[in-house]
Amino acid sequence: MSNEILQRLTGTIEARKQAAADSSYVAKLFSKGEDAILKKVIEEAGEVLLASKEADRQHLVYEVADLWFHCMVLLAQKGLSADDVLKELARREGVSGIEEKASRK
Repeated sequence: MSNEILQRLTGTIEARKQAAADSSYVAKLFSKGEDAILKKVIEEAGEVLLASKEADRQHLVYEVADLWFHCMVLLAQKGLSADDVLKELARREGVSGIEEKASRK
């Protein structure tokens, strides 16, 4: 189920890349450029941190969804998708975090 949602969302985001800025929120973000998208990712990350301090678990889920969404917009801006991130996570599965980090050097 979750991969289907990511695929549909990726398709929607991609379609918005070429849309008129006044046609959707995502089209407007794309029209403003990378700095605007990065600003939203930073803003949403901060909201995740604040929500994590609250006792409201649903609020945390809501804010993480916003962060993931804006990260997907950023990926699309760079010609990438959630599939690229999922492939990287699959590559790392079963690998110690210490080993994975050391392999980046």
